[in-house]
Amino acid sequence: MRVRDAGLAVAAGLAVLMAVPNAGFAQQSRGGSSRAAPKPAEKEKEPQPPPEPPPAPYDRDLLRLSEVIGSLAFLRDLCAAPDAPEWPARMKALMEAEGVTPGRRDRLAGAYNRGYRGYSLTYRVCTPAATEAAARYVAEGERLSHALASRFGG
Repeated sequence: MRVRDAGLAVAAGLAVLMAVPNAGFAQQSRGGSSRAAPKPAEKEKEPQPPPEPPPAPYDRDLLRLSEVIGSLAFLRDLCAAPDAPEWPARMKALMEAEGVTPGRRDRLAGAYNRGYRGYSLTYRVCTPAATEAAARYVAEGERLSHALASRFGG
């Protein structure tokens, strides 16, 4: 290799070495790189939520009551009952009183939504069957409320 050729080879090698870090940066900024990206400084970990307490002995009845309230929210509104706006408000009050953890709030809301959706898929207009179902749910809701209050206070 002649001196002139050696000088060109060194210059080309330097150009490649100088271009490699920039090429790597350019590839990373475009979203792709064959090299692993350097690990960022470890972020402060958010504190874990407290563990979910065991279910209360009355949770099953409370979930059923939530489902009943959801059914009544739909049916009473469908039939234009004067108490129709009260049912979502009652569920909100129940959630504020009993939804002490995110998991519990989710279960209560899920039960409400199940009751609401169950009838919203079936009924489009108020029928005698819808009125009868609402009356039965009112009776069941009263029974559940009284049973919960007498057994567990509240």
